[in-house]
Amino acid sequence: MRRYILVLVLHGCCDIASFGQDSLKALKANPYFVSYPDKFFIWPVLKQRQLSFELSDPGNPSSVLRFRPNNSVGMGVGVYVFDLGIELVMAVPVDEKKNDLYGTTKASDLQLNILSKRWGADVFYQRYQGFYLSNPDIPLPLSGAYPQRPDVKTQNLGVSGVYIFNHGKFSLRSSYTFADRQLRSAGSFIVSGAFNSFSLTADSALLNSHYAQKISLVQPFQSVDYQTLSLAPGYSYNLVIKKFFINATLAIGPAVQWVQYRDINFTEHRTTTVNTFVDTRFSAGYSNDRFFTGVTLVTQARNVVFQDIHFGNNSSTYRILFGWRFKESGILKKSVWSLLPAFLRDPNGK
Repeated sequence: MRRYILVLVLHGCCDIASFGQDSLKALKANPYFVSYPDKFFIWPVLKQRQLSFELSDPGNPSSVLRFRPNNSVGMGVGVYVFDLGIELVMAVPVDEKKNDLYGTTKASDLQLNILSKRWGADVFYQRYQGFYLSNPDIPLPLSGAYPQRPDVKTQNLGVSGVYIFNHGKFSLRSSYTFADRQLRSAGSFIVSGAFNSFSLTADSALLNSHYAQKISLVQPFQSVDYQTLSLAPGYSYNLVIKKFFINATLAIGPAVQWVQYRDINFTEHRTTTVNTFVDTRFSAGYSNDRFFTGVTLVTQARNVVFQDIHFGNNSSTYRILFGWRFKESGILKKSVWSLLPAFLRDPNGK
């Protein structure tokens, strides 16, 4: 960590003395942000993706029950080449003592994302087995182990997208893929949309009688699945101070959901509801023409109501990275944008 801070300080000191020729050229073309179509990037990364869920009684906010997986942080490397960001991450083994406290989680988590100046898209697949109740109100045993449900399986798959209206002055990817660098503070209205399918199954009732009573659950259930179609308007803003930046993004909108759940008597129930979809993003870091570093957090939350209880799932990605930009040559100058229809390509080229 000391070496990481030292590298950051040294880069900052060098850039205060020299703004950089690339930035001076970029200011003449666009005073708000600069792009790097002639460079590729490489970065080490720490990353954690998580899929959690919770249940609560709408009339009693303190009744919420949170179930979380016991998955580890991943370490790996990322590259930005052909105008596409790719990260390869390997999970760090979880300490056995942590498994004793929280149980074991088996996780498969795949994601493909692309972010241009005008729009972004994500395709994702998550499959988790093994959760623990993170906020029990019953005293824990002497071992300190939390209530565990190794039989609970969840699956979340779908596609999401975002459109940036003020793409001439505001760059969302400057804060998340670092393909651009914001030079002046700016913001933009956005529209975020998604379609996903979430399912949960268990070998027995998800909640015992104590916790079912806590959230006023009428009929215990052991499986639920729902499909969500959502559209959420929002706003994103980049605050820039010299070479440091902070981005905050929030989109909230309605979501139409088709819900099916099965109680412990194997009776199937179906309903259609309208609830909410929330897309939040946060990023903070430092970026110049050669070096960048940042912390990013992206969260998508969906809530559904059945049996007069709230059931919500939360998909989040947390990253810490630092990287460098290098001049492209040869085949590295190719771009995936050339394979897309003209109306999907970045404005003004790559």
